[in-house]
Amino acid sequence: MRVLLVGAGGVGTAVTRIAARRPFFDLMVVADYDLSRAEAAVAALGADGARFRAERVDAGDESEVSALLARHGCDTLLNATDPRFVMPLFRASLAAGAGYLDMAMSLSRPHPERPYEECGVKLGDAQFELADEWAKSGALALVGMGVEPGLSDVFARHAADELFDDIEEIGIRDGANLTVDGYDFAPSFNIWTTIEECLNPPVVYEAGRGFFTTAPFSEPEVFEFPEGIGPVECVNVEHEEVLLVPRWVDARRVTFKYGLGAEFIETLRTLHLLGLDRTEPVTVPGPEGPVAVSPRDVVAACLPDPATLGDRMRGKTCAGTWVRGTKDGAPREVYLYHVVDNEWSMAEYGCQAVVWQTAVNPVVALELVATGKWSGSGVLGPEAFPARPFLDLLTEYGSPWGLREQ
Repeated sequence: MRVLLVGAGGVGTAVTRIAARRPFFDLMVVADYDLSRAEAAVAALGADGARFRAERVDAGDESEVSALLARHGCDTLLNATDPRFVMPLFRASLAAGAGYLDMAMSLSRPHPERPYEECGVKLGDAQFELADEWAKSGALALVGMGVEPGLSDVFARHAADELFDDIEEIGIRDGANLTVDGYDFAPSFNIWTTIEECLNPPVVYEAGRGFFTTAPFSEPEVFEFPEGIGPVECVNVEHEEVLLVPRWVDARRVTFKYGLGAEFIETLRTLHLLGLDRTEPVTVPGPEGPVAVSPRDVVAACLPDPATLGDRMRGKTCAGTWVRGTKDGAPREVYLYHVVDNEWSMAEYGCQAVVWQTAVNPVVALELVATGKWSGSGVLGPEAFPARPFLDLLTEYGSPWGLREQ
């Protein structure tokens, strides 16, 4: 396998450090709009970097991406950019006849009249519209294969295959007890993506009703997270799992709830109130005349890069899937989860916990595709593949998952 990794930020850099320890690929080209970032990611690998190359690429330029795939003979593109670049990279891979894998799907657009009741354009709709073209090409586009979405979807598949005869509800529940020394507000993940998913109308799935939306931060509940994290209030947030799971797993209700905390929610609400969550450029004075800038990009520029916070972070992050249903005629309720301790990920990989947990899953998936344990064509989510090979390989990577009977 020859991989083009687009994006050398926190997650992309973590991908290189995880992949460098595995033998399944021959070459990984690390490409970024900022060549120095790509070069730094490769240089940090030292002697383990022989199979890596740094390149510059504009992720929004489809012809440039396709040409880079061809130049290095890459058969797979791994997208580690933010969701704005999903579609150009997705189309570039299709045009080049290469496989594709991402960790977040094409962007949604709220319903113009009833945003908190009906779906508009859903996450991933633009990608699934091209499913027939992908199937005809014979190539695989594995979408939503990070941690959430990604591992959470694998957990849903595992529950359906091995743990339940009938599933009433699947709920993704994400929580952490992470703190960052010296900062009152320092998101542990890309703030552009965080604003997008937290302020958009959350989607819920119910059998018989289909997909519908609610208000941001609705239906709060306190969920008890494992391994010392403890109780965290979780709220509805827009996320890909709700759109992916029902395509392949039979469940009567699917939700996603995120443990954000009251202070974080209030900060996001303030950004929205001030219009600082907007992506459309506004014109501001500059030293050489008016400049058009995106308010959300300004917010991102004012906050610390999450990838640089590892030394200041303390605590653990947990991603997991709660499932309720029946097995052998008896009620059953479980929580399948994956916990990463920041102290461990920093000591072992030099990466903070959230970006490492996101990065390990696409690497595991690439290895399964490279070895033929996962195969297919078209646009497929993680639920379309057997879960057990993934979970076994994740444990082999040194990061086991857990199951708690509720």
